[in-house]
Amino acid sequence: MNFTRWSARLPGTQRRAAARTDRTAAPSSTTAAPTGAGGAVPAARAETTPAGTPAPDSPVPTLDGLSVHDILGQVPALVALVHGPDHRIAYVNAAYAALFGPRATGAPAREALPELAELGLLPLMDQVLRSGKPRTVKSRRVSADGTVNPAADTPTPTGTDPDSDTRPRHGYYTFTCSPIEIGTRDATHGPDGTEATQPGVLVFAADVTDQVEAAERLRASERQQREAAVTLQRSLLPQELEQPDDLRVAATYQPGGKDAAVGGDWYDVITLGAGRTALVIGDVMGRGVRAAAVMGQLRTAVRAYARLDLPPHEVLQLLDGLATEIDPTQIATCVYAVHDPNEGRLVYASAGHLPILVRDPDGTVRRAAEPTGPPLGTGGWLHTSGTVPLGPGSSAVLYTDGLVERRDEDIYDGVEALERAFSGATGSPQVMCDRLIRALGVTADHDDDVAVLVLQHPARTGHDAELFHNAALELLGGVEAAPRARAFASGVLASWRFPTELRDLGVLAASELVANSLQHGTPPMRLRMRRTDRRLIIEVTDGDDHLPRRRRAEPADEAGRGISIVATIASSWGSRRTPGGGKAVWCEFALPAGHTS
Repeated sequence: MNFTRWSARLPGTQRRAAARTDRTAAPSSTTAAPTGAGGAVPAARAETTPAGTPAPDSPVPTLDGLSVHDILGQVPALVALVHGPDHRIAYVNAAYAALFGPRATGAPAREALPELAELGLLPLMDQVLRSGKPRTVKSRRVSADGTVNPAADTPTPTGTDPDSDTRPRHGYYTFTCSPIEIGTRDATHGPDGTEATQPGVLVFAADVTDQVEAAERLRASERQQREAAVTLQRSLLPQELEQPDDLRVAATYQPGGKDAAVGGDWYDVITLGAGRTALVIGDVMGRGVRAAAVMGQLRTAVRAYARLDLPPHEVLQLLDGLATEIDPTQIATCVYAVHDPNEGRLVYASAGHLPILVRDPDGTVRRAAEPTGPPLGTGGWLHTSGTVPLGPGSSAVLYTDGLVERRDEDIYDGVEALERAFSGATGSPQVMCDRLIRALGVTADHDDDVAVLVLQHPARTGHDAELFHNAALELLGGVEAAPRARAFASGVLASWRFPTELRDLGVLAASELVANSLQHGTPPMRLRMRRTDRRLIIEVTDGDDHLPRRRRAEPADEAGRGISIVATIASSWGSRRTPGGGKAVWCEFALPAGHTS
């Protein structure tokens, strides 16, 4: 079909009178332009008064005389007009021809516009013809030679090196296909004198290269910030967990997916001495470097407070005040627990954190009950400690909300799912961590940080059991207490077949600790000895809660040297207050390498 005169109208608008394609010169700017069959002329410019208002006799501006060729030909965007079911070319503007080359009118788009086929626009244009509704395809890459790459979504930055101006530069275009009606030459006029039309599609492509590259630079910047936060987060977490004598522990941390900023999850394992172990897990609300920095400060503070060997609720009380001082706008949850192998239980306190789960040897899973206080940083709350049994053969898991929380579910539904997964999880603590994460559906694209800490109190049998022993002696006081303690310690250490030198040091340490308790403590008093595969532990408890301090004794002093002697001969020593009043003073001796008898 030969098109020498056509006009287009968009849906919902009145089609203007058909404009002639042959333009004529505009008349004088002071008179209205004549109209007729000979041409279409733009409206004359109106004269203005000195105040800037149109003169009373100036013509009113109008667009009726503008040719569609004139308008679309000056548009910097790519424009193509097609008509009919096979999308035959009616028109392409100069910008389109400059990028893809000139196109002959009348040819079907599948043959004459291969770039549209490569972009996947032909099916979209079919939909536009059928539905009469516009469709848009965003950010398609088109190279400088006119080839297209519809699958490429990431721009290639330019101008980053001296040769960038000489290399082909990719552009990005957003293509919009809109339904139109096209009037044709020699068309049969209807009864009302209007011109017949054909349905067509206007393909309009706007250059969005700058926007796409700016968005990619922003994403690259966000990736760098996230990588920095993840690096900071991981550097603040333990690089290697301490491994207690009586527990097996493992932990896993997984940051949120690529689109999620890193959070403030953390965990730690702290050996307290005398066979006791502190376990902590927490979560700073918020994301990014700030949350990771606050997490690092809280974790450091927990380790410092743990060295004081305070009850769990007192540790959280100190953390609560510190969190308020660090940043009043940051809230954190935390669980701090202490395991004592002699008592076979966990003593814990929780600041708004999810409950500890404990699995008994028969597979039964229990939640650690209250007490649970508000999160750290809220202030004005007295935390309390609770206990949960953790005997030989038992396991426990501490975790953050990222493991169990889902947007479309109640968080305690996730806790129940974790209970079911934990009841069937077997293997080493690290294997259990991995299995729990998989069972809860946590993937690399998970939208929240996840921290999991698993501990096992193994039931020892056979030769393993021979390496772990306990012995205790109740001391009633009096002059016979010290000799009884020395005799008891000597007999126990001989039965454990320690070398003579270590046995003598153990007896001396037990004698000095008992003497200190007899002089400064009150009944009831007890001497407790424990050996593991790595150390010998000697501990004396009494009913007085005043903790001993190491001090320098003067030459004339008859007392004050006992703790100094213990600190000198032992690998480490310490003291703590016991629940219900009283104190415990202990020391440790590292066993010689290879001593397994």
